[in-house]
Amino acid sequence: MFKHVIVRQPGKSYVNGLTTSNLGKPDYEKLLTQHKAYVEALKKCGVEVTELEADENYPDSTFVEDTAVLTEKFAVITNPGAESRNGEIIHMKEVIKDFYQAIESIHSPGTLDGGDVLQVENHFYIGLSDRTNEEGANQLKQILEKYGYGATIVPLKEFFHLKTGIAYLGNNDLVLAGEFVDSGLFQSFNRIVVEKEEEYAANCIRVNDYVIIPKGYENTKKKIVDAGYDVIELEMSEFQKQDGGLSCLSLRF
Repeated sequence: MFKHVIVRQPGKSYVNGLTTSNLGKPDYEKLLTQHKAYVEALKKCGVEVTELEADENYPDSTFVEDTAVLTEKFAVITNPGAESRNGEIIHMKEVIKDFYQAIESIHSPGTLDGGDVLQVENHFYIGLSDRTNEEGANQLKQILEKYGYGATIVPLKEFFHLKTGIAYLGNNDLVLAGEFVDSGLFQSFNRIVVEKEEEYAANCIRVNDYVIIPKGYENTKKKIVDAGYDVIELEMSEFQKQDGGLSCLSLRF
């Protein structure tokens, strides 16, 4: 059960942030409406939400997931792979001190984005991507093993981040898409396979009694409901334009 969630309001500079999509420039007012709905959905899930003010110096800073990896025992401050985002971790470390005594860090030349880290019970999968390099992944693996967790490093071929295409719901249920569907790493799970045209919906989040999913992906929604979960659907268009998904917008612990 999650008790706490950290989010950050998107600033006006968000519309000039990093993106690889060709979906157009975000509508800032619509973005704020979607972010507010996201926060309300989290509260419905029964968590206490810490909402940080926007930071105009960092256009992508609403994607707080990339700044830290949070476990039951300790926190890890990451070292984001995009140079323009690296300063985000300075303030986040101060915020996390209010919740954790044991805080570890990823150090250069290692880079690590939290979006490349998936926890499955006591095991972690760490994606190697354009933002997370081998040195950063190995640093995290060593930290996790020091605290008794297992870790597997997963080289990515297609997805921007590991969690772009995979989500763990609990109960051995795994939502997965694209390159992960045929991967031997995940054959032992109850697999909820997301079709190619609905790949964006693979980035969903289980928060206590609900699974939060992006709106508009009916086949994926049906599969998750059929697996026994209550869902909350949210409009995510303005975040999708900047390569962002549901998991990116919060730190859940």
